[in-house]
Order: sequence, then C-alpha cells, then structure tokens
Amino acid sequence: MEHLYAPWRETYFKNKPDGCVFCHISTSPEEDKKLGVLYRDAHCFVVMNRFPYTPGHIMVIPHQHTDRLEALSAEVWQHMAVRVQQGAALLKTVLHAPALNLGMNIGAEAGAGIAEHLHYHILPRWFRDTNFITTIGGARVYSNDFEALYEKLLEHAPEFFGATV
Repeated sequence: MEHLYAPWRETYFKNKPDGCVFCHISTSPEEDKKLGVLYRDAHCFVVMNRFPYTPGHIMVIPHQHTDRLEALSAEVWQHMAVRVQQGAALLKTVLHAPALNLGMNIGAEAGAGIAEHLHYHILPRWFRDTNFITTIGGARVYSNDFEALYEKLLEHAPEFFGATV
C-alpha cells in the first residue's frame, strides 16, 4: 500500500472542537477570519471549506443544528438558496470559474463528511481541473494558497452577500 504525506491535514484532527464543528463556527463570530467565514447573518453563514475538493470550495450552512433538510423552515431554506446563488456569483466573478458543482450530501451514507449538520457545497470548476492523481492515485492536489484565496474572496464578499450582521 502506498502512503501520501499530507501534513496540512493534521490540523483537521488536532484542532477539531468538541461537538459539531459547524455549530462551533456558527457561535464563534469573533473567530471568523481564523475559521474562514466569508459572511454570516441570522439564518446561515458562508465559509470556505478547509479541506476543499477544488480551490475556492465554499459552503452555505444554517445556524440550526440538524441533519434533516425537512427540519429547516421554508424561510431558512429559501434564505440559504439565495446565499447559494450569491456564492455562485462570487466564485464565477472573482475566481473566473466557468462552471460550478452544487450539492448537499445528506447523511453519512450519501457521503457527508459532517453528517450531523446540513451544509450546501459550492465548488468552482475549471476545464481539466481533475487529473489522473485523483482517479488513479486517490489523492487531490490543491494548487492555491488557502489564506490568500480566502482574503481575495473575503474582500469581495460584501459585493455579493451584503454586509455581515
């Protein structure tokens, strides 16, 4: 068996808060920059994925802790849908992403890495941004500096989401 060395993932295991990581982000606005939050309001927040599939991978997450889509009120769900549209516009405009993947994995069996708290993925995509290393090697290559990309998106976030509350 071949092993790939990825020391940057160590922080995922060492710095994981007790309980739900998304609830921690939800209740810690004073740590927004450290946690990669781009926007927050009364219903949800938008955060960069610390372990992204592609550079600029963001998520829209309700403050309400639930693993059931049907448990969200229509108001919260519709509000999240607007944030997904705004997030898509942000990634297309600022990162010049020609395409996107959108989706939710609801439940561990559906592939949710954090199954206990709903979250909506928005992944920017570029022509040929996947290659043999993912298919054959079972690994991903992240070619951008996370912090620099976060700062770039954060700078433009108010243009797309409005002011954070």
